[in-house]
Amino acid sequence: MAYQPKKRKMTAEINVVPYIDVMLVLLIIFMVTAPFVTQGVDVELPATQSAKTAAELMGDDNSGSPIIVEVDRDGNLGLSVNNADMVRGLPLNDLLTRIRAELQLNPGSPVLVGGDGRVPYSFIVETLDALNQAGVGSVGLMTEPLEQ
Repeated sequence: MAYQPKKRKMTAEINVVPYIDVMLVLLIIFMVTAPFVTQGVDVELPATQSAKTAAELMGDDNSGSPIIVEVDRDGNLGLSVNNADMVRGLPLNDLLTRIRAELQLNPGSPVLVGGDGRVPYSFIVETLDALNQAGVGSVGLMTEPLEQ
């Protein structure tokens, strides 16, 4: 009986280990660089001598984190809730809807308005008036403390 070599089937397989290695390296690179990529508009708040910090405004009750409304120098509105990133470019109606919803969840959350020092005063007054009409009872104005 003669020896017959085994016939091997050809299999088409892709080795995915190098692809997984590349993807893990890319994931690490994106995780490391993500905190450095920030988008936003610098708002130069007016300075005052009797400014209080947000923690002082909230007191000891810790009923909720502040709701921050930001008005940049072009009059565009931004909103930050629960110390999250500022969501910019919101229309006034959307901003008021989000604030009402947050105040229903956390009625003790202070509402703070920060306006750029170069913004026309009318933009700040319009924002304060809209917040008042939306049922926000108390609004704080954000400032920077004067350096001495």
